[in-house]
Amino acid sequence: MALTRRQMDEKLDEHFGFEAADNVAGVLATLTADADHDIVGYPTGPTKGREAARGFYENLFNDLSDGSVKSLRRYYGEDFMVDDSMWTGKAPGRPFGLEGKGRPLSFRLLHVIEFTGAGDIRRENVWIDLASILQQLPQDG
Repeated sequence: MALTRRQMDEKLDEHFGFEAADNVAGVLATLTADADHDIVGYPTGPTKGREAARGFYENLFNDLSDGSVKSLRRYYGEDFMVDDSMWTGKAPGRPFGLEGKGRPLSFRLLHVIEFTGAGDIRRENVWIDLASILQQLPQDG
């Protein structure tokens, strides 16, 4: 049976809530055990399985802080959704290989999320507005 829009919203909002709390175990629990996790352009490339995604989230939570995600618009299919969001917070670490120096940061994210019939995330594809990040975190000469 297909998920409703509300069920998809609830699962992605739960996922984002765990991210905002820097809760690696919580984020991973929203994924299926064999989830495809693809942060487009991330050095490791796509990973398979929730445990393989762990390193990405551990690094992310070290590099970014005080983050919140505001969904700007969502589009829905039978077992998927597309979420266009704005992330806002600080960059104390080295997000995406750039020196954050604790500076404020905001950038757009595009998530394509596929769900199982039970409502877990089986595939997460994320595109990040790196051009915006580069403008906000210029690197010294």
